[in-house]
Amino acid sequence: MQEPDYKNVTARELKEKLDRGEDPVLLDVREPWEFALARIEGARLMPMAQILDRLPDLDPEPETVVICHHGARSAYVTRVLDRSGFESAYNLEGGLDAYSFVDASVPRY
Repeated sequence: MQEPDYKNVTARELKEKLDRGEDPVLLDVREPWEFALARIEGARLMPMAQILDRLPDLDPEPETVVICHHGARSAYVTRVLDRSGFESAYNLEGGLDAYSFVDASVPRY
């Protein structure tokens, strides 16, 4: 199996980072209705369709974790960020669905 051309972070790794007080940018690329159902506290909503137009609004310096429902949209956006000079962009592997298993405050939908 071929390695992906972007970096991943697992749900458990992200939860541990947040529990340690680390503060990565949490970029949620789902739709507003999905964000209203469930989200990680502190996440910033920027639907995937808006990413290219809103790229200048994002800082390429801090660690950025890209979030969607299952990890497909976020993988795409992580690749876009990588190609745009973001050196610390990570896809949340398995998306918010996987994260809900390590953080009971985030409901599954």
